[in-house]
Amino acid sequence: MARVTMYTTAVCPYCQQAERLLAARGVASIDKVRIDLEPARRQEMMERTGRRTVPQIYVGDVHVGGYDDLVALDRAGGLDPLLAKA
Repeated sequence: MARVTMYTTAVCPYCQQAERLLAARGVASIDKVRIDLEPARRQEMMERTGRRTVPQIYVGDVHVGGYDDLVALDRAGGLDPLLAKA
């Protein structure tokens, strides 16, 4: 399964929903980057994604986007094949 990285904060309901969706698709572990604990990582996130909000989700090297983007990808049938890539 592909590695999943998520930029997140402690009190983000969309981050929690994203985690639940990914767990339902078989993702056992998510590399979480807590931008509330590591402020310098927020700048990294904004440079990598062009976005300011969390979650920002990567599957492997592919930037999926936020929670709404993740749900849309899943509904379109694109999440499982992306996760299956090693």
